[in-house]
Amino acid sequence: MRIWITRAEPGASRTAEKLRALGHEPVVAPLLQVQVLPGAIDLDGVGALAFTSGNGLRAFAERSADPDFGRALPVFAVGDATAAAARKAGFADVASAAGDLDALARLIVAQAGRLHGTVLAPGPREPAGDLPGALAAHGVAARPLALYETLPLAPPTDMGLVDAALIHSPKAAERLAAVMAGAPGPAAYCISPAAAAPLAGRPFARVEWAALPDEDSLLALLPAP
Repeated sequence: MRIWITRAEPGASRTAEKLRALGHEPVVAPLLQVQVLPGAIDLDGVGALAFTSGNGLRAFAERSADPDFGRALPVFAVGDATAAAARKAGFADVASAAGDLDALARLIVAQAGRLHGTVLAPGPREPAGDLPGALAAHGVAARPLALYETLPLAPPTDMGLVDAALIHSPKAAERLAAVMAGAPGPAAYCISPAAAAPLAGRPFARVEWAALPDEDSLLALLPAP
């Protein structure tokens, strides 16, 4: 299958490697690009970090010149890939929710007793969900920190036909819907129901979502080549 990877780099290239290993032809044409925002990070009163994506983790690392900055703080990651990236970045105390934002909130609430300070949630300027709000509802102090923004990209005009598109986020789905502008689209395989929601009612060949919100589950949706 010829499969369109819509996610931003550097994740798009990693996904392409996995698709090649499965025998598919990847078409790397991101519909979004990540731009780190300038400014210092204030960790005063912060007792833990919560990362809802690998992009937030990378932005945190890029914004802190000191390689040890914040590394002693407990880290809560939305999934195993983000948790692995946090350990690689030098964080020692890392816990993975192995799920979505709701699972991440539940994990933090369950371990709130060992935290001493506010949970800082580094992420995009326009997050898809409200992790600090979900934590506040359970009495856990938290605040967001905008470290990056995702900007739209147009696919290349010579991309050619594809059999399917991979959707890693609701924002990528929104962008895909905008690019297709009501024209019939290929099969869309989405990482979660939330990522599939913007495609509802649109003329895609079919829209499916993974049983679990991780890339392995997403790729498991693909028919054999």
